[in-house]
Amino acid sequence: MEQLTPAKVTPADPPGGTAAEEEKRRGLRKMKTVALSFLLGATVIFLLTSWAEAAGWPAWVGYVRAAAEAGMVGALADWFAVTALFRHPLRIKIPHTAIIPNKKDALGSSLGDFVGSNFLSESVVREKLSRVEVSKRLGGWLSQPRNAERVTSELATVVRAAVKVLRDEDVQAIMEQAVVKRIVDRPWGPPLGKILEGVFADGAHHKLVDLMCDRAYEWVRDNHTTMLRVVSDRAPSWSPKFVDEMLADKVYGEVLSFVWAVKTDVNHPMRLALDKFLGEFAQDLQTDPEVMARAEQVKSQMLGHDEVQKLIGSAWATAKEMLLNAAEDPSSELRRRVRTGLETLGGRLVSDDHIRSKVDTWVEGAAAYLVTHYSKEITTIITDTVERWDAEETSRKIELQVGRDLQFIRINGTVVGALAGLVIYTVAQLLF
Repeated sequence: MEQLTPAKVTPADPPGGTAAEEEKRRGLRKMKTVALSFLLGATVIFLLTSWAEAAGWPAWVGYVRAAAEAGMVGALADWFAVTALFRHPLRIKIPHTAIIPNKKDALGSSLGDFVGSNFLSESVVREKLSRVEVSKRLGGWLSQPRNAERVTSELATVVRAAVKVLRDEDVQAIMEQAVVKRIVDRPWGPPLGKILEGVFADGAHHKLVDLMCDRAYEWVRDNHTTMLRVVSDRAPSWSPKFVDEMLADKVYGEVLSFVWAVKTDVNHPMRLALDKFLGEFAQDLQTDPEVMARAEQVKSQMLGHDEVQKLIGSAWATAKEMLLNAAEDPSSELRRRVRTGLETLGGRLVSDDHIRSKVDTWVEGAAAYLVTHYSKEITTIITDTVERWDAEETSRKIELQVGRDLQFIRINGTVVGALAGLVIYTVAQLLF
């Protein structure tokens, strides 16, 4: 099977686009012209002084000729050195020229190793983060309301995107497995009994008992006719009607007096008996196997009811709608609380040294963990990207970025070469 090779890609253009690139290209051409002018100037001077020296001009002409000759040599040597970085000089494939195109992959690997050793080491990262004071800067930034609002808006965008990406069927399955199944599998008796025991011990149920007593009294008071009919229906057929009515009135009065007493007397025996019953019931839910089994039956019947199943099925849809509405509404309670919480966190990060120290330690630890375990993966991004670049285009891009400054090497080579030649020629004249 034919092996596929990754396609070469062109290095990304720097920010600024074509206009900035064209400006750099004009600057590079200008500096090349200046450097070439120095070489041509040295060449012209060398030719003129050589002619003058042959024509018998004074001895100082030799000094100028030596300087111009050395300047030509320096200019040519530095032109060769600079050009050899990016291409073969005069298109002659001289060994160790066109270094960047030929050594692109090796340079990328070396760059990755350099970044990994000098920038992604644990000691460097910890030292840099300790000087930056991340938590203090973050706290000062978050404590400003407009920044807290900005973060809140970004979080709302993330929530909306995440909620919309999730499929309702997947979330429903997770809820059934993670929530509903746990509720079904766990016995209800003991935890429910524990809760009720605490409620009854604190007397929190007394308001409910008061409500029941109030409703019972109101029902008896408002249903005098019903009470009379019930008593009359159960009276013997041979009993006179007026006797039934007298007996019904008597029963109604006693019942009304009883529910009134229960309603108004918090220490009524009926109330005390109810408290005792509820306390025993809470204990039975935790210890009595029969009561616990009946609680499980009630749980199964309740969870199996159609309405409960519909409620479970619609839970995610309801929660999803609430989340989306809250995330989209800048004045919602959710966003208001998040915004306030961020501002409060920012203020505490600025004023509380203990919290700030903990956050800085956490950030340093997380960064150190990343560079310790994933520095190779990070530097691989550099080496892989450089390997995918086209060699010739990479060379042109790099020359465009740094070539203008490199032309000063040619200019300096001409000047320094000329001075060195002058010094050497002068020393030779003095010695010999």
